[in-house]
Amino acid sequence: MNELLTVNEPEFPLAEQLRPRNLEEIIGQQHLLGNGKPLRLAFESGKPHSMILWGPPGTGKTTLARLMSDVFNAEFIALSAVLSGVKDIRNAIETAQAVLQQSGRHTILFVDEVHRFNKSQQDAFLPHVEQGLFSFIGATTENPSFEVNSALLSRTQVYTLFALTEDDLTQIFNRALKKIPGHLHFTDDARQLIITYADGDARRLLNMLEQMRVAAEIEKLDSIDTVSIQNTLSRNMRIFDKGGDAFYDQISALHKSVRGSSPDAALYWLCRMLDSGTDPLYIGRRLVRMAVEDIGLADPRSQQITLNACETYERLGSPEGELALAQAALYLSCAPKSNAAYTAYNKACKYIAADKSRPVPLHLRNAPTKLMKKMGHGRDYHYAHDYPDAYVSGENYFPDDMPEVQFYHPTNRGMESKIREKLNYLSELDRKTKKTK
Repeated sequence: MNELLTVNEPEFPLAEQLRPRNLEEIIGQQHLLGNGKPLRLAFESGKPHSMILWGPPGTGKTTLARLMSDVFNAEFIALSAVLSGVKDIRNAIETAQAVLQQSGRHTILFVDEVHRFNKSQQDAFLPHVEQGLFSFIGATTENPSFEVNSALLSRTQVYTLFALTEDDLTQIFNRALKKIPGHLHFTDDARQLIITYADGDARRLLNMLEQMRVAAEIEKLDSIDTVSIQNTLSRNMRIFDKGGDAFYDQISALHKSVRGSSPDAALYWLCRMLDSGTDPLYIGRRLVRMAVEDIGLADPRSQQITLNACETYERLGSPEGELALAQAALYLSCAPKSNAAYTAYNKACKYIAADKSRPVPLHLRNAPTKLMKKMGHGRDYHYAHDYPDAYVSGENYFPDDMPEVQFYHPTNRGMESKIREKLNYLSELDRKTKKTK
């Protein structure tokens, strides 16, 4: 009967078993935790302060917050911005007040995924941070400059954590093997494959190791190779949180590779994004933007080629349709570059925004009625096709009282070099006409 009433203690996940208990056990982030580095000094100061820990998943943000509460003998309250609401925030504040009154202990309030809280929720912490009721530690995978309120940001110190290196993950892998019951051997290739799949995330590494341990027990394996890993693990997506920093960083890398005429780099980033699950048509739209913004009239075909690539993807779907996008990216990378049209458009918009509303000159106005013709609309307008080169030298198409401006400066690259020659030729005709007047 007693055996029936016995409750087995749940086994903690490997990631929890290996959570560092002191600074010396932390692997990685030495730019913050090495001797004389900012977070090491914060721990050694004896005085906790509010901070934002910004970095990819599995880099130690939660661990650092927990360690800080241990070092400072502070009450630790954890909230998840994904699951918590106003009531949870209020309860945390009341708990911190009760702890201070009853024991005089300070509280560290840790908010995971703090960027998920809206402005009013983030503002709720401000008066209590200022009063010193608790030290606020927010963890985020998103750029706090955009996702954390400026008022809260100004009251915290931001520390940036980086994805773990392969050497870091190797150390964690070796440490984890000692925790796994029995003797489980990994081939060198299998070890490298799991580290690659982990993609800089310690938690992901440990979770995959745990999956492999369970699979080995079921299949009665004592050695793990790459085939067993591929059969057991459904490959996790790489770090590519749509709407997050990793997403925009990789898009930025693709755009800059195309702009910098590096086809191999452009293909690398495009394939990285596809591998990570981004919408291929989103990439297609970005390629159209690159054609317009960075190539422009130096190669007008580039815009049509990217539009055709998007249409081809829509017709073929995956995986064949991605090849059309890859070809477009390679074409754009190799095409001559010009942002002259993009720059001219921005200059014209800026000029008009700051200028007054100038009337259209009479000779350029439409005259569909007799009254309008009588008022002078269209009078003295010269039809360009009636002149040599279909050009009326010396004609003005701007408002009469507008000073002379030039927005568009074509480059000498690609098709735009021909445009430049043509405009220089027409300018010379204008100059000669003005001389004779």
